[in-house]
This record gives sequence, C-alpha cells and structure tokens, in this order.
Amino acid sequence: MSSATLPPARNLPQRRADTLDRLSSGFQMWLATGSDGHGAHLIPVAYVWNGSALTTATFRRSRTVSNLRARPTARLAIGDTADVVLIDAYTILLDVPNIDVASAEAYAEVSTDPRNAPDMFLYIRLVPKRILAWNSLAEFSGRTLMLNGSWLDAPVD
Repeated sequence: MSSATLPPARNLPQRRADTLDRLSSGFQMWLATGSDGHGAHLIPVAYVWNGSALTTATFRRSRTVSNLRARPTARLAIGDTADVVLIDAYTILLDVPNIDVASAEAYAEVSTDPRNAPDMFLYIRLVPKRILAWNSLAEFSGRTLMLNGSWLDAPVD
C-alpha cells in the first residue's frame, strides 16, 4: 500500500469511539498468553464486552488456563493487520457457576455455552490495562488509547 492510499489518521476521540464500537459489535479475537518455560500460546476465541471488560471461555485443562494461573495477564488482538485493536489485560478465572447471568447469556449467543458443561470450561474475565488501535502507518503515532486502565485525553506515543 502506498502512502497515497492510506486512510486519514483519526484523532484520539474518534479512535476511542471506533474502538468501543468494535468491542461492542464484534465477538471474535485472538488471545495470547505465556508463562516461564512455555513460550507464547495463541488461540482464537469468542468474546463479549460489557463496557469495561471482556469475557471469554476455554477448556479448564487448557494451556491457556495453565498459563493464566501462572501469569494472570494476556494480550488480545481484534481485527486484522489493516485495522487492529490490541489489548493488554489483567485476567480473572471464573468457575462457570460464578459468572454473572448477563455475561453468561451474552456469551452463549456468540459461542458454545459453558453452562452446558461446567466441569469442562472456565470463563476468563479480561480487564484492559492498555489499549492500542491503528488502521495504517498514518495512525501508528498516537496509537495508545488507554494506559494503566484509564482512557487517555492526549496522545502519549
């Protein structure tokens, strides 16, 4: 792609609004975890967004869960290489009976319902600490929208 075909850079408020819209309207993401000695682990999963956190689920005995028990942080990617949202998140593992009804119902609309096999699955609550978004090289500067769990009012990068 030449620089002549790059979309114009969005300002910070517009990127934030577009990111919130993408989180609310989407339901698929890549979830990356890691732990000492095991390297990175990446899986595709469905998610739901409640306005402040994402919720997904995976197999209780998965490498993802093992990694999160050792290191409760993850990186999420939503979108594609031409328009991406990256999220660094703190994670909370929740047994199926401990999830709130609204999250369970919303998740069941986009993926397999873990409530049908509670011994096989765990929910994962992902609380964003850092959010980045860009749709081209023109937006690489100013890509950080959230830092330390707070939305930014001015660019930091």
